Formats: sequence, C-alpha cells, structure tokens
Amino acid sequence: MSQITLTFPDGNKRDFSAGVTPAEVAASIATSLAKSAISAQVNGAHWDLQWPIPSDATIAINTLKDDAPALELIRHDLAHIMARAVQELWPDVKVTIGPVIKDGWYYDFDREEPFTPEDLGAIEKKMKEIINARDPVRTEVWDRARAIAYYEERGEPFKVELVQAIPDDGQPIRMYWHGPWQDLCRGPHLQHTGQVPADAFKLMHVAGAYWRGDAKNKQLQRIYGVAFKNREDLKAHLTMLEEAAKRDHRKLGREMDLYHMQEEAPGQVFWHPNGWTIYTTLQDYMRRQQKRGGYVEVNTPQVVNRKLWEASGHWANYQENMFIVEVDEEHAREKTINALKPMNCPCHVQIFNVGLKSYRDLPLRMAEFGSCARYEPSGALHGIMRVRGFTQDDAHIFCREDQIESETKRFIEFLSAIYRDLGFESFKIKFSDRPENRAGSDDVWDRAEAALANATRAAGYDFIMNPGEGAFYGPKLEFVLTDAIGRDWQCGTLQVDFVLPERLDANFVAEDGMKHRPVMLHRATLGSFERFIGILIESHAGKLPFWLAPRQVVVASIVSDADPFVAEVVSALTAAGVRAEADTRNEKINYKVREHSVGKVPVILAVGMKEVEERTVSVRRLGETRTETKSLDQIVAELTAEALPPDLR
Repeated sequence: MSQITLTFPDGNKRDFSAGVTPAEVAASIATSLAKSAISAQVNGAHWDLQWPIPSDATIAINTLKDDAPALELIRHDLAHIMARAVQELWPDVKVTIGPVIKDGWYYDFDREEPFTPEDLGAIEKKMKEIINARDPVRTEVWDRARAIAYYEERGEPFKVELVQAIPDDGQPIRMYWHGPWQDLCRGPHLQHTGQVPADAFKLMHVAGAYWRGDAKNKQLQRIYGVAFKNREDLKAHLTMLEEAAKRDHRKLGREMDLYHMQEEAPGQVFWHPNGWTIYTTLQDYMRRQQKRGGYVEVNTPQVVNRKLWEASGHWANYQENMFIVEVDEEHAREKTINALKPMNCPCHVQIFNVGLKSYRDLPLRMAEFGSCARYEPSGALHGIMRVRGFTQDDAHIFCREDQIESETKRFIEFLSAIYRDLGFESFKIKFSDRPENRAGSDDVWDRAEAALANATRAAGYDFIMNPGEGAFYGPKLEFVLTDAIGRDWQCGTLQVDFVLPERLDANFVAEDGMKHRPVMLHRATLGSFERFIGILIESHAGKLPFWLAPRQVVVASIVSDADPFVAEVVSALTAAGVRAEADTRNEKINYKVREHSVGKVPVILAVGMKEVEERTVSVRRLGETRTETKSLDQIVAELTAEALPPDLR
C-alpha cells in the first residue's frame, strides 16, 4: 500500500498509509484527542474526520477549543438535527436546504400548516433529545443515480432537484447520517450529535422563503436558529439582540418622527422635518470638513446615457442594479436608453476631462453629495439602512501613481477625525482584492493591490484580508466601525483604480511634456447618508449628540402664567443658534417630560412661577432623573456652546 507523509503544526512529519482518515491520525496521537476531535485542517481546507487523505499534506486536528471550525460545525450539525427533529415530529414535512449563516443557521421546509411559537418549543425539545442520544454521524459517497433513486423513493422532491442540479462530471455525491436521519451535504460534520452543546442554541423565528430564491417557485417556511459554544455566549447574544431591538432605527424613527417609507416609493425615504434636520446638519459638517481637506465640490446629472455606462464598464458589470430610463427623443429613430446613476465616478471623469490638466493640478480631490439609485431586491430592503435611493458623500482623487501612498495616508487621517467626532473611536480595515469578474489585466491589478497595501501599511494601519471582494475596476479598503453594543458596520471605502481613467481616456500632462493616465482613488467616508444616519441612531439609541439632535431643547410651562417667559427663553435660545421650541399645552409637566423623553429631546427646561420671578429654568437632561436650576443667561451660554458642531468648537 502506498505511503503519504503528513506534516503537523509543530513541523513534525509522519508517514501513514494513503487513504488514512483524520480520525485515525488523531487516534494514533492520543486516545483523548480521538475523543475530543471534531474535524481537521488538511492543506488549509476544513476536513471531515471520516474523509480519506489521498496524498502528502499538512494537517491539524480541530477540537471544540478551536473557535472558527467549532462554531461552523456546531451550527451546521444543528441545521441537520433541527431538520431531523421536524421530520420526527411531522413525518410528512419535506426538507430542502439548511446552511450556516452569521451566528447560526436556517433550514427551509415544505409544510402545509404554518409553524407556530409552540411548534418551535417542541422542535427545540426534540433537538435536545437527539443531542443527548449522542447518535453517531457517518458519511458515504454515492453516484447521482443512486442518490436520485433514494430521494425519489422517500418522496423528497427538493432533494431530487438538488442532486439533478449537481454537474454530471463524475464527481461523487456525499451523503450524511445523523443517527438514522439522512441528508445530502458537502460536510464536514461532528463525530456524534452529543458534541453539540445542548444549552447553547435557540430557535428564533419563522419566515417565508421561495425555493431557490425564485418568487416563481413554491413558498417554503424558513426556521432560523442561533448557536454558540456555551450558554454564556448564547445569553450574551440574546441580550445584545434585545438591546438591538430597543435601538432599532425604524422604531426610533417613528418615536422621533424622523421619516417614513411607503409602498408607492419602495426603498426610498420621505424625510420629515426632524430627520431632515439631522441629514442637513451632518451634510453641512461634512461639507466644511471636505473644504478643509482640500476638496472641490461638484454636482453631476441624475440621468446619464447608456453610452457612458458602456464606456466605463458599468453597463456590462452592474446593469442588473441600475434603473433604466427609455425616452422617445424628438427626431430619434429609436428610443434613447439612459440610466439613473448608481454611482458618481464616470461623471467625475467627465469633469476632469474638460480642459487640459497638468501634473501641477494633481492631486485633484473632487467631491459630490451624489444622489444615486440602485435596484435592491425588495426582500433586502431594511428601513434606511438598505434603500434604493440614497446620497453618498462621494469623492474621487485624481493623482499620480507616486501620490497613492500620501493620499491614502491623508484620507485615513481625514476619516479617523470624522469618525471620532461622530462618536466612533476606532475602526477596522478590510482589504478586498481582485474579484473573479473584473476589468483590467493581471499586471494592472498587481500594481493596484501592491500600491494600496503598501500605502495602508505606510499610514500605520494593519488590515484583514477580504478575498475576492474588490470592485470590478480595482481593490479597496473597507473601514468597519463598531457601535455601542458591539456590532460591526462597514461604512467608508477607498479604492485604487487604474482601469476607469484608461477606459474614459483621462490624462494629464506630466513633467516630461507627455500625456499620462492619472490614478483614480474612489473614496467615501460615511458612505450612504441614509445608512450612516441609521447607524448613528442605533449606536446612540436615539440619544444623538446635542449638536446633531433634531430637537435640541423643549421649554415647557408648568402653569399657563409662565407662558410669556417660556416664549422669552425660546427666543433667546433660538437667537443663539439653538434649536428650541415651546410646549405651553394645558398638560401636567410630568406628562410633557415623558412625551419629550420618548422623542429623545436632549434637554427639557421646565418653567413655573418661581422660575419666572427668579428668571431661571429647571433643567432636566435626557436619561437623568435629577434637575438643576440655572439662570437664563447661564443656560443660554451652556447650550450655545454644546450646539456647536465639533469642528467649530
């Protein structure tokens, strides 16, 4: 029998018979390792303990102490265990697919009756019984015909369709058993059901889902679950979800009267006065910062002829996300096809191309609060976080190749200062390299990726690789913020682009008197205003920084005789640049305080006859129970200072 050599993490090498499994390798090392092993890494690939190893390889045995593989397997096995539990409870239910997702898994079922909350409880109970049974997990490799016949005999039409969709290229089909229950699966899986922690998972909710994501197909029922390595991690996650529900920008948006959305304009925002105040205040702040940062501001058309999108490459690579507009132009033989712009970059190149540019003009930093439209599937829309119409704080830096490093460093410093002003002290950077579908040669991509990576390191920042997620025209940095409850949000981006200047014939006159192509750095700091405002609302739980709060102060009367002084206080604050309003309704002061607290008004000033006589106000700040008495002049001075945006202090 032929021999293979396996190399272990400590560098040691050992010879085994070809076809040895990781389970056998683990057993040869120690009995305790054989019992605790869950999977292996073979040449960097996640490997089931039962899969034979055909040739020389590096190998590492995984246990439940290894977070990433352990969580993947726990969640994957739970998907199978849940499907088994459902079919044991309701044998007529048909199963489809059940992948691992962030924090858990889901599985889609074909069942006539809708699953109820009580059903979820029964499924959880049955799952724990299966886990406690410690049923073995085993795998076999079958050919297509055998797998199809197996599922046809058992009346599983969805599994038949899945097998038929697998390319008929001679590749074997892997089947898994969890105890007596079987599923089609690529694997890997745990050794037995008892390796799943029985107290660290929870079924969350049921949603509708079309078979294979196609609305023309049958609608199924999707059960979602979450799972972790231990009970403490599950409890922390559920607590975070409760807190997230309280902070949901859709809920707070209603309470604060910020915006609404309706079916006549799906994925687009109707901003109310309060919400638009946040929007314009944030935009004014960004405009000042960009001016200080050396940017010129431009504005470009909303509707652009397809010829430009074809030239830029977006028509071939992005058309499915574009809104197409056909117009019967006068004297034209056929309809003119235009598109609402999904991004601003091709239009910015058109401005750059007007007039002759010299190397002395570079870098040219061109910014636009660009109103864009992108088609998002209706199921992906989510409040103002995921929309079809939005505004980007977009900019493009036209520079020489030798300026990439300095401009990258400059932008990261610019972005860092803005994030700090908005309450985010730190961020992570992801480096997204070339995707499969891309424009430009490998040589161009090599240069672009090397330039961006070197520039980021030179700026003093490390990054996490995000393979294959670059734009079709160049690699990018993604700046990821962490909010107040630990959630990550990808916001800013910086992309290096050698392709678009070439495609759209952008050039400048260099020192040698010859025309050269500029490099184009695509950058956004906040990203979409709509999404970033949603992030701010959720991170601050609606209690926005005073300068950004849409309603900064309410001056509330305790008795009607105090109304004239209420008006005087509002007038003084308004004159000082503070957003103040009066509440002189014939309601008790406690009622007014509760109502405005729900609306997240940062400061409530109560005025009774004592305050009128002493020309003072009783100050209550949002989230505090105590009140302070301050003179009118004192509170005006304090709130005027607080109302200044951070860049003007």
